[in-house]
Amino acid sequence: MMESQKSNVVILGIETSCDETSAAVLLNGRDLRSHVISSQITTHQKYGGVVPEIASREHSLHFQPVVQQALNEAKLTFRDLSAIAVTYGPGLVGSLLVGVSGAKAMAYAAGVPLIGINHLEAHIYANFLEHQDLKFPLLALLVSGGHTHLILFEAHGQYTVLGHTRDDAAGEALDKVARTLGLGYPGGPQIQRIAQEGDAQAFNFPRAMLEPGSLDFSFSGMKSAVLNTLNSARMRGETLSVPDIAASFQQAVVDVLVRKALLAIKETRVKTLLLAGGVAANRLLRETLDHKLAEKGVCLVYPSPIFCTDNGAMIATAGYYHYLKGDFAPWTLNAVPGLGLV
Repeated sequence: MMESQKSNVVILGIETSCDETSAAVLLNGRDLRSHVISSQITTHQKYGGVVPEIASREHSLHFQPVVQQALNEAKLTFRDLSAIAVTYGPGLVGSLLVGVSGAKAMAYAAGVPLIGINHLEAHIYANFLEHQDLKFPLLALLVSGGHTHLILFEAHGQYTVLGHTRDDAAGEALDKVARTLGLGYPGGPQIQRIAQEGDAQAFNFPRAMLEPGSLDFSFSGMKSAVLNTLNSARMRGETLSVPDIAASFQQAVVDVLVRKALLAIKETRVKTLLLAGGVAANRLLRETLDHKLAEKGVCLVYPSPIFCTDNGAMIATAGYYHYLKGDFAPWTLNAVPGLGLV
C-alpha cells in the first residue's frame, strides 16, 4: 500500500461486547475524529451486574444513534469510510450479535471492507492510540472484568499468551467483593474509592502465586478469603471496617498482578509493559507498576482512563492496523463469545 493511500485511511470502530454501545471514527490510526459511548451502567446497577438480555436490547436501541452521532461529530458520511471494524468476540453473544449484524449491513451497503476485531487485542491496541512510537517486542498485562492475561506482543498480529487466570479474572473478583461489601456496580471504581479511607495492612489476604515460575493467575481463593472473613465476623457479632477490607483486598490483587508482571519481564527481557483493560485505570496498580518498573529500567505505558474500559476508539485503532495488512472479514463473520487471542 502506498504512503499516500495510508494517509487517508478512515476507520469506523464499533464496540458492543458487553454493556457499552460505542462508535469512533479514526483517521490514519492517529487522529480520533469522534468517540461516542452510550453506557448501560445505571441500567444494570439495580441488578448488581450486567444482565445479558437487557444489555442486548439496550444495544439494539442505541446502536444506530451512536454510530450516526460518531459520523456527525467527525463531519463524515459512510461514503468517506475506508472500512468498518467491529468486535466479534469475546463477550456476551447477544450484545456481540447486535454490533456484528449492524456493522455487516453498514459495510455492505457502503461498499467498504468489514474488519472483525478480537476484543482482547483491541484493549492492547488502545495504547497505540496515544503512543504511536511503541517498538516491538512488547509485554501486555491485560486486566479486565472478564480476562487477566500476560501477553508477549512480538509484532502486529503476533501474540503469545504467557499466562492467564485459571478462575476469576481480577476485575471479576473486584466486582464480587464490592457487591458483598454493598458498594454497588461496577465494583472496581467503588473499591478504589473507598480503599482510600482504609488501611491496606489491616487484613492479610492470600496472594496465590501458584507453582514456581508460573505466569498464570488465580483470584478465587483471595475472593473466598474476604467472604470467609466477613462471615466469621458476622457470626461473632463483629462489625469490620469496609474501607480496611477494600484497601487490603485491592492491595492483594495489585501485589499479585505486579509480581507476575515482573516475573514475565525477567523471563522475556522486554523493555516496555503495556497495561490494558478496565482495571488498567486503577490508580494503585499504575503507581505500583510505575515504581517497580522504573527500578528495572522498564517503561510502563497505559491508556487514558476513557480508553481503558470498552470503547469504539480501541476497535478503530486495531482496525487500522488490520486494514494496512489487508486483513478483512468475510460477510459470514459471526459473533464468537468465547473467542481467544491465539
